[in-house]
Amino acid sequence: MVVFHSKTLHSPMYFFLSQLSISDIMLITDIAPNMLNIVLHERTSISYFGCITQYYVFGSTEGFECYLLTVMSYDRYLAICSPLHYVSIMKQTLCIQLVIASWLLSFSMAFISTFGVCQLEFCGPNVIDYFFCDFSPLVELSCSDTSRVQMETTLLCFPVLLLPFLVIMVSYIYIVVTLLKIPSFSGRLKSFSTCSSHLTVVFIFYGTLTAAYLIPKEGQSPMISKIMPLLYTVFTPFVNPFIYSLRNKDIKDILKKVKYKQMAFL
Repeated sequence: MVVFHSKTLHSPMYFFLSQLSISDIMLITDIAPNMLNIVLHERTSISYFGCITQYYVFGSTEGFECYLLTVMSYDRYLAICSPLHYVSIMKQTLCIQLVIASWLLSFSMAFISTFGVCQLEFCGPNVIDYFFCDFSPLVELSCSDTSRVQMETTLLCFPVLLLPFLVIMVSYIYIVVTLLKIPSFSGRLKSFSTCSSHLTVVFIFYGTLTAAYLIPKEGQSPMISKIMPLLYTVFTPFVNPFIYSLRNKDIKDILKKVKYKQMAFL
């Protein structure tokens, strides 16, 4: 809302941040209410359609965040490595196109995975020993052959997770090389500060995903394996506003102006 109402924040970076906030709101709304219901009432039920819908929205928002973080890394790359061409390249139309493409890709990838899960047969126990409808607990409940679905999901990890992460890493390699060419330390620090928040979120997001899915499950207790996914479904959306808003001088200045206007009005 702050970005929408403040003309001084109408820039590509803040436009992408507003999209990130929408994605976080969708993810929290999809996971947190039912999760809290489970915690408060110890045991609750969710319909098959509700479970599949939760899984689809979860996959879509997580995929969109991967693509959006990649777009934001490209934005920072242009701002630091090609500052003279930044305004001519990162126009409003391109920003909208990149966001729309990110949403369409994430919806498509999530649909492929969700469609595969829908093809499974569930004829045994119907209790998900988990906080939400994730891929692993759904596959464990199935009484049909899940090898094809697991292979599809593994292949989807490349365009959704690995490829965006590689693009982000390459972008920051070029950014670091450019920063090292700046003669003064203060100049390097000032330039790096424009992408420090984005880099922090990238490490938190991909770090929690790695901890949840790549760390071997053999040595983990069942409770730890359930809590790990909450790091990127609840913890990351929780800290994003602090990283991008409360540590951002421009947004804090706008919030102070709004506060002073309200006090003057009262």
